[in-house]
Order: sequence, then structure tokens, then C-alpha cells
Amino acid sequence: MTAERPGAPPDHARRRDHASDAVVISVDAMGGDEGPAAVIGGLELAAEQNGTITFLLHGDRAVLDPMLQRKPGLAARCTVVHAPAAVTMTDKPSHVVRHGQDTSMWSTLESVRGGAATVAVSCGNTGALMALSMMRLRKLPGVNRPAIACLWPSRNPQGFNVMLDVGADVRADAEDLLQYALMGAAYARNGLGLERPRVGLLNVGTEEHKGRAELRAALEMIAEAAPGGGFEAVGFVEGSDIPSARVDVIVTDGFTGNVALKTGEGTARLVRDFMGEAFRKSLLSKMAALLALTSLRRLQKRIDPRRVNGGVFLGLNGTVVKSHGAADATGVAAAVRLAVTLAQAGFQQALAQRMAGAPPQATAQAAPQPTPQAEPLPADQSGPRIDGRSLDPVPGPGGGTP
Repeated sequence: MTAERPGAPPDHARRRDHASDAVVISVDAMGGDEGPAAVIGGLELAAEQNGTITFLLHGDRAVLDPMLQRKPGLAARCTVVHAPAAVTMTDKPSHVVRHGQDTSMWSTLESVRGGAATVAVSCGNTGALMALSMMRLRKLPGVNRPAIACLWPSRNPQGFNVMLDVGADVRADAEDLLQYALMGAAYARNGLGLERPRVGLLNVGTEEHKGRAELRAALEMIAEAAPGGGFEAVGFVEGSDIPSARVDVIVTDGFTGNVALKTGEGTARLVRDFMGEAFRKSLLSKMAALLALTSLRRLQKRIDPRRVNGGVFLGLNGTVVKSHGAADATGVAAAVRLAVTLAQAGFQQALAQRMAGAPPQATAQAAPQPTPQAEPLPADQSGPRIDGRSLDPVPGPGGGTP
């Protein structure tokens, strides 16, 4: 275990290009509802399953060092980057952008920006993380609005579908939805190993005449982009198709996606609670539960949201994985495994190449841009803007408070 100044590439990270199988993950140790204990527990689980991972662990060294001393195996694969402050779940994104330079979240992103790490992982405030990611990493050329993509348990052979956006931006016009389709297909191709993902656009029905005007326009644009984008356009899909085998990637705006995600999480918990109550109802029910224990555990594992923990920020000059704010060690380990999968697949480079070659209608507003700067707002608004967009509020895929 060594220590570095915030954001500085440590020696082992600078040398990672000479060991192509090694992956360096930058981790915000202070984010999340459960604190650094859950983060370190998750890193330990992930490290046990993959011997090629090393970590840049950002946070208060006075808190982290004693924890790592009790886990010598993990400590040998961690470099602590001291960051004395932490972003709370109640901090406004605008405040963090202005005053967050000494936070663990800022330091985590700086390591990716400087090339010391391949992927950043944080359980912290989603709005602040997205705002800082846009400020420090900047958008990829060809991207108008970044998106958050999540994995949804499904009946497909790969076990999961991709859905985006689930909370980066509540708005999305036709061009944005086309970009989401391209980015989602790239994610499915590299993260799930699908050679030609099937992409559907979420709507209130599958008929082409249904939905808002921007959805109908996006449907045509996605169909036109499919042959060159390396995916299959399946048209409109409904909410019932999200976990189905009809589609691999579900495209929607951030408001709809976030509501669907939270509804799915709540429904999974409700089903689990109802099943528990039913099997505890009587002695006969308890005996039946004992006989079905293996199958019940298999089902519990299949619908456990911790197994698919990790929303990926797409469209930035760097990969960021947002873990659920309430994630325990199991959830953090799942987010780290996802980060490693994307790093080893060369996802960031593949996405950049895909978006650079996107159709003209997807890149009309997306010429290479200077580093986004915080702009002062009129007196009746609060907080800075990035590229003309207010940073407050930004909904998130997990953790309750943005």
C-alpha cells in the first residue's frame, strides 16, 4: 500500500501499458450511504475473483489506512490517494463543481483524466458525479448529451438487457435518442459480447403512429443508422419488453428510464418480501420452503439487484461506473467487475470510434468542443451550467438522493 498526491499517476499505473492484462480501477472510497467499509469490502471480493486488478483508492488516508492494514492482501494491490473531503448525497452538483477540488470524487475522476486509471467507480451523489465527469472528462466528439446505461435482468441468453438513459438528463430529442442507440449498441457489443445487438425505442405502444413526435422521428433515424451502426433496429418496444428476449438495448429519455428502473427495483423487493411471507405462513409452508431451498436461492440470485449494480456513464472521454448509493460489498464488487469487463474489452476506444463515425444527423451539434466551463446564471437561477445546461438537479439511477 502506497500513497500519492490527488490525481497523480502512481508508478504502477504509469507502467500499465507494458502489462496489457493488468487493469487499474480508480475508486471513490468515501461515496455512498454505507461508507468506506462497504467499498473496501467490495474491492476485496472483486480482487479475490480477478488477480489482474489494482486500485487507486481515493479518500481520507486517516480512515482508509487502518481498514487496509486489516486486509494485507488487498492493501498490496491498493494505492491510497489522499483526498480529505467527501461529496455527500445532499450536496448540490453546482456546489461540488465550484468547491469540490479536495473531494475523493474529484480525485477519482482526475486519475482517469490523467491516464493513471482506465475506469472510475463511485457510489456517490449521481448528480455531482455526472456534473464533475462532464467538467473534467468532457464529452466525446459526436455526443450531444451523455447517458447513463444500466443492465436489466432479462430472458435473453446473456441474462441482461441494456437500458439507457436512466437518469443523466430528463430531456432527449430525436438526435439524442439516436446517439443513445449508437452508444447502447456499443455497450452491448463490448460489455455483453453481442455481435449485432437488437435496439428498441421505448414507447406507449409498438405501433409506428403512437408516441410523441420526437419518438417517431427518432424511430426513423435509428432504422436508417442501423446498417452502418452494427445493430438491428426492432422498432418501438413497450415496458413489458424491457426484460424480454425481443430486444437487447432499450432506448429512452432519462426521466422515463429512471422511473422504470426504480419501479423495477421496488417490484423485485416486493416479490421477494411476498415470497418470504408466504413461506413463513405455516409449518407446512416452512417445510415446502426447505424442500425448495436450492431453487429459491437460485431465484433470489437471479433477481438480486446487487448483481447488476453499476450504471455506466456513456459519451465521455473516459469510462465512469456509478454504483448504487446504498450498495453493500456485494454490490460494489459487481460494479468493479463491470468496470474491469469494459476496460479489458477496450470499450472506451470502441465507443469513441463509433461516435466519431456516427451518421451526420447524430453529429450535427457535436463538433469537438473546448473544455466545458462553468457559466454564471441569471439572478433567478442557482448554480453553474455546462454547455448551457443547469447542473441542478440531475436525477440518478440509485442511492435515493441525486
